[in-house]
Amino acid sequence: MKRILWMALLALALPMAAFASSSVDFTNSGGTLTGSSAGMTLSGSELIAVKGLAGLGLVTGDLGGITFSTGAMTSGNLQMGATFDAGGSFVVTGNGTGGIPNGQIFSGTFSGPVTWTLVTLANGTHNYTLSGSVSGTWYSGSTVYGATVQLTINTGKGFFNGSTEISSGDTNIVVVPEPGSLTLLGTGLVGLAGMLRRKLKA
Repeated sequence: MKRILWMALLALALPMAAFASSSVDFTNSGGTLTGSSAGMTLSGSELIAVKGLAGLGLVTGDLGGITFSTGAMTSGNLQMGATFDAGGSFVVTGNGTGGIPNGQIFSGTFSGPVTWTLVTLANGTHNYTLSGSVSGTWYSGSTVYGATVQLTINTGKGFFNGSTEISSGDTNIVVVPEPGSLTLLGTGLVGLAGMLRRKLKA
């Protein structure tokens, strides 16, 4: 009876583990964000922290870089807030430090509209945030999805004039199990269910 109980618990736990996705968090700082009606572009932003990549936990330091470009502006304006089209590119690159891969970790595009938002603080000064969803290829070759939020350095009481520095950015990529792994696991679970059924009938 004990063995049947353990097998039942295992049958319940495995699907949960199979469908659990893990997420990897990337933090960047600095770099120049330029913008026009043709789109927004970030260059020279340093990757300063990575959490959850390949079981490494939190790794900090000069770890690589993040660059991106959006599609063209579809509404609004650069000073008061705007929306940009999907497309462009979004690339996270590692430099091999602290176990982080050396080369492209994520390469993709914005998968939906990108929002450029003016934030007016209580003292009358301005920050801007750029946010959007991304999708692309993980360094393992699988397709992954995520989202990014980039916060600019305070522009004072003036407005965005076409170029500003990034204060910090956060990009979260969700990594789901490979379809092949899920198929194998599903086949194993069907076999386990059959075994349990025979044991319970006996």
